[in-house]
Amino acid sequence: MKQLCGVYIFKIAATLIFWCLPLLLFPASLLTSAGFPEQSSYMFVRMLGWAYLALCVGYWVGLQAALEGEVLMGPIYVGIVSNGGACLFLIYYGVTGTWSDWGWFIQLTGWGSVLATLLITAGLVKYGLLHNADNAA
Repeated sequence: MKQLCGVYIFKIAATLIFWCLPLLLFPASLLTSAGFPEQSSYMFVRMLGWAYLALCVGYWVGLQAALEGEVLMGPIYVGIVSNGGACLFLIYYGVTGTWSDWGWFIQLTGWGSVLATLLITAGLVKYGLLHNADNAA
């Protein structure tokens, strides 16, 4: 259970620090200077930040249950689909050079997110899905 809590804490912290708060709160000029492609409207970027915040709420609920010794499968399934899918998309777009002309900070964040989403997915599978299956058997 301790490892699952660690996965949740890492996921919540990384999402808030590197994705949610910047996408929601950074002014457009800061996003552009960090290397994000300039846009006429950052509406979808802001909505994505809000969606990440909603995911963090779900992970927080999963963390609170795990701290009490209970495994909620909903946040685990959501996390596996969300992080696993994000990892695959990030790898694809990174390898095909989609962000190769973006700023170095955004490229670093993208490749760092590949690693983070891979680790989070693996942690949720190992310490959530498989651990829970072992305990149910």
